[in-house]
Amino acid sequence: MKPVDAERERLRQLLQAEAVKVGDFVLSSGKRANYYIDCRLVTLSAEGAHLTGQVMLRALGDPLPDAVAGMSVAADPVVTAVAIASFTAGTPLAALIVRSQAKEHGTGKQVEGPLQPGMRVAILEDTVTTGGSVLRAAEAVKEAGGVVTGIWTLVDRLQGGAVAIAAAGYAYGHIFTIEDLGVEPTLHES
Repeated sequence: MKPVDAERERLRQLLQAEAVKVGDFVLSSGKRANYYIDCRLVTLSAEGAHLTGQVMLRALGDPLPDAVAGMSVAADPVVTAVAIASFTAGTPLAALIVRSQAKEHGTGKQVEGPLQPGMRVAILEDTVTTGGSVLRAAEAVKEAGGVVTGIWTLVDRLQGGAVAIAAAGYAYGHIFTIEDLGVEPTLHES
């Protein structure tokens, strides 16, 4: 197995073992599910952050964007991991964090970080269900002057997010689907 494939496979193993939880959950989309993917249990670990950064950076392809951004809080470790991996690779990307709403004090920003008008920005997320969170993040980046180059997620729950993102006109990619983590979405969604 090539080192690149080994990193992706190790990340998949970590997500499957640590992030997939079974129970009764309400998702940010408002949907109910009897499984939840808590990627932060992986993306906030040293090994998981390293693997997330490496795998996601490669997925962004060539040419790379100028920056990566994501909706706080779930995307924060993904964005940070990719920014660090990009620096290590000699192709540093700016990291941006998108708040759910603009601050009411200080600078009043919704997008935090060194965003400049016209910067090409990839939106990152840990999981996508309906696509609502990543589309709100993309809209905030556009309103702040960025140019959204596409949307990437670690795990696609296969619940319509890809369709919504495509309908909004964005390129979309995922590293894994929920099926890659051993969960059949049609059997586990309620």
